[in-house]
Amino acid sequence: MCIGAFMGQLDASIVTLALPSMQRDFGVTVSQVEWVALSYLLTLVGLVTVIGRVADMVGRKALYTYGFALFTLASMACALAPSLQFLVVARVVQGGGAALLQANSVALISTAVPRHMLGRGIGVQGAAQALGLALGPAVGGFLVALGGWTLIFWVNVPVGVVGFVLGWFLLPRSRHLAARVRVDRLGLALFLPASALTMLGLSMAARYPLPVAAVVSALVAGTVLFGLFARWQLRAPAPLIDPGLFRRAAFTAGIVSGLLSYLVLFGVLFVVPYLLEGTGLAGPAQAGLVLTALPVALGVAAPAAGIVADRIGARTPTVAGMVVAAVALGVLAVLHGSPGVIAAGLAVVGAGLGAFTPSNNAAIMAAAPHHQAGLASGVLNMTRGMGTALGVAVAGLVFTVSSQHAVLDGTATVAVSHGFTAVMVTLCALAVLAAVLAALRGGRELAQP
Repeated sequence: MCIGAFMGQLDASIVTLALPSMQRDFGVTVSQVEWVALSYLLTLVGLVTVIGRVADMVGRKALYTYGFALFTLASMACALAPSLQFLVVARVVQGGGAALLQANSVALISTAVPRHMLGRGIGVQGAAQALGLALGPAVGGFLVALGGWTLIFWVNVPVGVVGFVLGWFLLPRSRHLAARVRVDRLGLALFLPASALTMLGLSMAARYPLPVAAVVSALVAGTVLFGLFARWQLRAPAPLIDPGLFRRAAFTAGIVSGLLSYLVLFGVLFVVPYLLEGTGLAGPAQAGLVLTALPVALGVAAPAAGIVADRIGARTPTVAGMVVAAVALGVLAVLHGSPGVIAAGLAVVGAGLGAFTPSNNAAIMAAAPHHQAGLASGVLNMTRGMGTALGVAVAGLVFTVSSQHAVLDGTATVAVSHGFTAVMVTLCALAVLAAVLAALRGGRELAQP
């Protein structure tokens, strides 16, 4: 499970570094090469919940191991791509493999380990994800420099083979399956374009100058389709996403607060390089080292937080974690004058998120019945993708508007600092909101047999 978690996060953070090389090799524009990253994310977010629903009926082990196989074969196709169009299609297939992995990852852990060790198991997986996120920029830069962008895909092949073999022999078969019913085709027809349009709109919202008409059109269409989807799910005989899950306070509070936590995480990771390079505090290489302080601290804190959650419940570590992150964001809004101070602040943010994430994920899975573990895992991982896009969109929009306004009254350096402060204040407020939502859950839901 940790191999899949590590691989998914490593691949996500590696690809962005290779986009300039792809652009030069294929002779395309920036907006065209961005589809290498966007197509993967759209596919992943659109399919992960659907696959989780299907896995509840047919079993999770097979879909997870087939996900390794599909991801590995698609990685080979990406490395051999003769054109950008071929690469984008291969990335869509790779996104499908990643959806098979992510939809079943937390579900397999939650059904394979004893309830009193659930937080610990998810905490270890969270550490593997953080490690992949931390190593991505360094590994990606090294591979691109060593042999070009194709190496970032070739590196997935041996890891994927190992993951497939281990998964085939070690993962347990699903024992609690949901009753087999026909897939909700109308729900699927509404959900896929709704999620794709929403993700597309959020991705475009991070660009400058802002394509207002396109962003508004995509977000409005996505919202309308989500509304129609939600209405149909209340009436459907076999809904794609069971509305009953969201009637559980622990589940709903965990999903919404988790979405906000991912927004905070990726908002910070997005805006810090702009501050470091825009103010001359650090170059690209040093900025990458400063950024690693956050995922490293998250990875260190996550396993310990999982153990604490097993003993005392999820509410205390989730609330405390988001409060710690909010305080650190507030401090960074005021003190960001040197790389050392910024790295220290990022480490505290990472520790807070490390305390929150595994505890929250474990509480979400504990709130879902065993026969709906795949669906719950799919919804959970969909919020990670949505949070990623929201974090980049919100941070990018706030930074751009604030810095553009401030440049009228001062230097470019002052404008960048002003934009960074505005983003930190915004993310601090969202972290406080996540802490409030986390406090709504029960106190010892993981400790119950």
